[in-house]
Amino acid sequence: MQRTHKSTAPLGSRILGSADESPRRRRIRVQLLLTAPLLITNLIGATLAIVLVTFVVPGPSIIGRQFGWINFIALPIFIGCVFLIGLFWGTKRLVHDLRWATENQVPTTANQRAALRGPWRLTRVQGFLWTAALITFTTMYGVVDPSTIPKVLFTIAFSGITTCAFCYLLSEFALRPVAARALEHGVPRKAAVLGLTGRTIFIWVLGSGVPVSGLMLIAIFNYIRPATTDALAVSILAIGGVTICVGLSLTFINNRSSAAPIRSVRLGMEQVTRGDFTASVVVYDGTELGLLQTGFNRMAEGLRERERIRDLFGRHVGHEVAANAMLNNPELGGEERDVAVMFVDVIGSTTMAATNSPTTVVALLNRFFEVVVDEVDRHGGFVNKFEGDAALAIFGAPTTIDDHAGSALAASRAITSRLAAEVPEIRTGIGVASGVAVAGNVGARERFEYTVIGDPVNEAARLSELAKSVDGHLVASGHAVEAADPGESRHWRFTETVTLRGRLAETTVAVPERPVGTRPTTTTVPMADDQM
Repeated sequence: MQRTHKSTAPLGSRILGSADESPRRRRIRVQLLLTAPLLITNLIGATLAIVLVTFVVPGPSIIGRQFGWINFIALPIFIGCVFLIGLFWGTKRLVHDLRWATENQVPTTANQRAALRGPWRLTRVQGFLWTAALITFTTMYGVVDPSTIPKVLFTIAFSGITTCAFCYLLSEFALRPVAARALEHGVPRKAAVLGLTGRTIFIWVLGSGVPVSGLMLIAIFNYIRPATTDALAVSILAIGGVTICVGLSLTFINNRSSAAPIRSVRLGMEQVTRGDFTASVVVYDGTELGLLQTGFNRMAEGLRERERIRDLFGRHVGHEVAANAMLNNPELGGEERDVAVMFVDVIGSTTMAATNSPTTVVALLNRFFEVVVDEVDRHGGFVNKFEGDAALAIFGAPTTIDDHAGSALAASRAITSRLAAEVPEIRTGIGVASGVAVAGNVGARERFEYTVIGDPVNEAARLSELAKSVDGHLVASGHAVEAADPGESRHWRFTETVTLRGRLAETTVAVPERPVGTRPTTTTVPMADDQM
């Protein structure tokens, strides 16, 4: 199951919540995050304009009885109307238009574009209101005293541009939950959002270019209407200080906005590095960084798919064979390997199939094979084939193990013990043989499988048939017991020598749980010729 990366801030900040929170909480959160910062920003902008025009920018004073009706009546009324229109009406209408995101509806392309253009939409509203203030108050003050026009015009323009810059960055931050919902379904074409380069230039123009231009305008106005040295120094120091603070703040917010998506991808990469391919990041940026987040999710999805295919491949052919095929280019053919082979076959499978439903038989066989696979894997081998009600296990190929014969013998004893305890409904005959066989890929170039072909395979199959008529139903070839380490071979004893059907050489038979070294007797056992 795909899991979003669990960081403390999936959207880049804790105050933004998570992408999967309830629609009602998301709507309230977005409304508050849009209203509060914009209210504070516009208050600061208005205060900045009043301070600059009153105490900083050189020129005719606007403090006087002739300006009283503007300063104490028109200005408060206008500011109040601007706040009501620009903040509450503007943000509420925007949130209403984006209600699809707070109601968990699937966005259309138009909805996606509207979500990504939301910051520009709010910024345009703020720009329109500040432009209205610029025209209104420049006209009012100009009617009373035309010489105040340049001073008022510059101050309101400077404060308005700075406020709009903060409005854009803060609204982009507040609308991340909405952008995340929009970008869940891909990035729309012509989204009309600033890229990294455009956003950086935009911040530089508003944070540095405009204030420096203001200082240049003050210098130009000083040539037209010379100001005192003290007034000019105050203006330069004040506007320079504002430039430093505003530029630093805008740069900080912009860098945080750019770093948050990169941080989420970095945390996701760390999760993938630890082997957790369920990692996923929330895509909430409409710039190139959003494409980076989307690219990471696609990469993680590809890794999950590859891991799933590798797991399925390993389940079908064996994890050792799958790992070997991935490391080496698989080709037809094989090589001689000294291996041990174990063949496990169910006794009375025909009767079992006739007296039980197919579903019951399959469930029973699955329990049987689960024990076989578990013990074979635990002893370093792998199950090469499931042949109906039988299984063929190989030890020593494709992965070399030190005591392949001892591992096969130990696995066969463990399987016999566990089947008796865990699957008593089934009796099996188990044969173990050891020797040189050819291990490799057999088939056609378009379709082949890894297998082992040789005398040990045939011998193990014949021994499994012999085991069905022996107490304990487990036999091994003498060669396998002799090839095993003493720690395992001491659990086996020789009983007799037989000539198995289809083989010219005699096979010394060994069974478990008696001292090794019993002198074998020679007999010939006629057997049906089983097809592998």
